[in-house]
Amino acid sequence: MNLWNGAGVAIVTPFQNGIIDYPAMAELMEWQIAEGTDAFIVAGTTGESATLSKEEKLELFAFALKTVNGRIPLIAGTGSNNTQDSIALSVAAQELGVDGLLLVTPYYNKPSQRGLLAHYKAIAEAVSIPIILYNVPGRTSVDLLPETVIELSFVPHIVALKEASGHPERCGQILAQAKEGFKVYSGNDNEIFDFMEQGGHGVISVLSNVAPRATHDIVAAYLAGDVDRSRALQAEYDRLIADLFIETNPVPVKEALNLMGRPVGGFRLPLVELAPNNRQTLSETLAHYGLLAQGGA
Repeated sequence: MNLWNGAGVAIVTPFQNGIIDYPAMAELMEWQIAEGTDAFIVAGTTGESATLSKEEKLELFAFALKTVNGRIPLIAGTGSNNTQDSIALSVAAQELGVDGLLLVTPYYNKPSQRGLLAHYKAIAEAVSIPIILYNVPGRTSVDLLPETVIELSFVPHIVALKEASGHPERCGQILAQAKEGFKVYSGNDNEIFDFMEQGGHGVISVLSNVAPRATHDIVAAYLAGDVDRSRALQAEYDRLIADLFIETNPVPVKEALNLMGRPVGGFRLPLVELAPNNRQTLSETLAHYGLLAQGGA
């Protein structure tokens, strides 16, 4: 599979009374497709993967596949800090028919670079669909270094990287030495333009949950040669991007969707709702962008 260029949404998981709200999920997905989103990433960090059981993840993948019906790629978040569990979930997701896998670096146990190589190679050997590596050291306490990514790019089925280390210059470094055709996506919405300048292929986005058309357009404008528009759109949405991380993701983005009149419910512990002052700040920001539902506050 040739992975997308553009904006993939790291979509939230709606809950109602602590249970996955599938009708709300379907509505979100249809809206995202209509607004130009280029791919779905299901059960990633923003999808609260840490509190979803394996059974729930597989049910969610199956539902999302049925809903998207092949219109855009669907990537399943199957990474964990247990290699065997990640293999089992990845194989099961592949059997359901997902288009690819997103594999976060193993968190908490903090493997060495050699351990990361062994982890990813073991998963890649067990599947036959595209794998996107996911580096987010701020959450996992382990950094997948460029030289390790470059080596992994030559492993069959490992075809891309979501890079969220806060070092956009790594994009160009990796692409200069990785296997031909390897893709690098920004994992931070405030760095989409910077990644495009380095030769990147787009973003796996939190922002796209609430502003899918704009997020798509930041990438699409750049790819179409309209660099000035891409840069301007990035700058225009920097305030919203910042406030979507006013507390731990995905708390603000789910609250934003609720305030926008797109109900996605609450969270599973240990996540809790926004503090009142942060909710007010987010509400004011949404109003600034014309995104606040009528009567929202």
